[in-house]
Amino acid sequence: MQIKPRQNLLEVWQSVARHSFEDGEWDWGEWGGRSSVADAERLLCLLYPATEITSFRLDDPDTTQEDVERALRAAGDSAEIPGNLVKVLTAFMDRHRTGDSPTFSGGHYFTAADPAQELAKEQRETGVVDSYSMSVTLCLATLGFLKVYRTKTQRPSTLELIDRLQEATSTRLTAAMVALLRSFTVNVVDVPSPQGQSLVRLLGQGRLSERQVVQRFQDRFKALRAVISESVTLGLDRDIADQLRNDNRLFECGWSWSVVRDAPEVETGEPVGKQPQGVAGAVPYLYFTVVALDGIPDLFSERTLVLGLLNAEQQKLADALRLRWEITQQYWSAIARFGDGTWPLEEIPWRTTLQQLESEYFSLSVASILVHDLVRRRATDDDLTRTVAVMERLAERGRVTSGMTRDDPAIALHNPGISLPLLGSEDIGPAMKWTMSDFSAQLLKRTVQLCSLSRRSDAQDRLLRLAEDILEHLWQRRIADGSGTGLWDNVHAVYPESPTRQGPVTQGPVSWSITERVTECMVAAYSLYAQPPIRSAQLATLAREMISEAAHLFGKVQMDQPAPPAKSRQGEAMMAVEVDLRRARALVDVQPGTAYALALGVLTRLDSLARARENTGSGV
Repeated sequence: MQIKPRQNLLEVWQSVARHSFEDGEWDWGEWGGRSSVADAERLLCLLYPATEITSFRLDDPDTTQEDVERALRAAGDSAEIPGNLVKVLTAFMDRHRTGDSPTFSGGHYFTAADPAQELAKEQRETGVVDSYSMSVTLCLATLGFLKVYRTKTQRPSTLELIDRLQEATSTRLTAAMVALLRSFTVNVVDVPSPQGQSLVRLLGQGRLSERQVVQRFQDRFKALRAVISESVTLGLDRDIADQLRNDNRLFECGWSWSVVRDAPEVETGEPVGKQPQGVAGAVPYLYFTVVALDGIPDLFSERTLVLGLLNAEQQKLADALRLRWEITQQYWSAIARFGDGTWPLEEIPWRTTLQQLESEYFSLSVASILVHDLVRRRATDDDLTRTVAVMERLAERGRVTSGMTRDDPAIALHNPGISLPLLGSEDIGPAMKWTMSDFSAQLLKRTVQLCSLSRRSDAQDRLLRLAEDILEHLWQRRIADGSGTGLWDNVHAVYPESPTRQGPVTQGPVSWSITERVTECMVAAYSLYAQPPIRSAQLATLAREMISEAAHLFGKVQMDQPAPPAKSRQGEAMMAVEVDLRRARALVDVQPGTAYALALGVLTRLDSLARARENTGSGV
């Protein structure tokens, strides 16, 4: 199916509104208890497009477009929708706080590693990086929404509610940023250790000796090692900086699953409440690192800067997070492309160094970080071409674009998903795990992002076809009946032989995780089509030559023939030729294909005029 972001987003909005609003009132539902992650994902399905796409805006009732209002009819009319959203967002902020402290619970997304054990209420209330990152995006979207809506309403009760929501949102944003800083970690390892040997094997790929790998690692990461040890201070244990100064040790950096054990508190003048004691092991997880990297850029986006959404203290925290964002991208991008021959990333599946877990999902996670880095810097053609090939292979190996075999192990990527043991959780109760079943949605998101990055028509065409195939796969997985109709995830629609989902792995009747990621994909696709098309230098050259020929012939016609009356058929034809020729000249540098087509049309009409004159004996 073609990617039609506007139509698809409107369908998703209609389904979300129908599922979430009952008689104009928001219904959180009772399934699974509270999860700040699931609640934030549901709200972002509405708020993220509304704040990222101008034509989907909901903060100004006078500019709400008709098809948008129709899609959200269950939430009210254009005048009622923004007020209802303020109420829902206020309920979210109240729902996920204890006293003066915002909470970031994983809720039912946490499960026990041993199915025979039951997690305690306190464990489910543990903060998680997914919630920190989602809260950054949601809070910034909310603050921008309120900034505009405040100027569009005069109702005192609504203005009072806006003031209260703005204060709570700002507090939650600061708390989420502080938690992200305290969840960042650097794991320094000795080369002879099991983790060090695993990293050596990953980077050496059987072609480089241990000594060669260590030497190349030292050379490649010398500058990055210095930046981390000297510049990264907020929320990071200072002992790590001392360990990093030993060039003979290897390291990994990124985000753990929650606030790291013994992570120092971040000093801030903002009222964030009590900073929780860390429980997570001080090791980076690929999945949670990708989640953090997705949310942090919203802090320094053009929209955030233009609307002035951050105060001075938040800007300081944002700068610290941006440094970690850049460091992490540079590190994992270099790891993914380490060496001179085959990339480690191209050796699918990726194996994690600490827990020795192996899966295409981890290959996709590393590829996601590489995509972030390629967007941040100017990607080379070789980097882009090889990354495109990796995405195509992942789609095939994940049985997204290829058929299944009997007892196909790839189905586990989608159902029940890939489970991550959460190191450190065993200190507060039964060991916990986190399950990811969003492989297809993540693959679509990175493919669309790469498509936006590509400036070569052949690579973009491959990526577009891949994105269309993945979207068709995902579209078939929408729920066909019940309250979640039109949302995700009916995995059995495409994998009928996969096991029946049971317990918390389903993430409820509706998977807000996958639904929100599909929404992000459509927003990314919207940005893709908002870009100018790829300019072909060869086509531009041909278009200029055709325009030159057309202009010359048109000038000759005007010189040799008397000017026809303006209202005559011939006069109108000559005027149309002049208009098309002028437009072709204006477009040749940005849309050479369109300019070529216009010039071709001009030449065709001029030739028709010439033949007509020849047939009447009035030719030159």
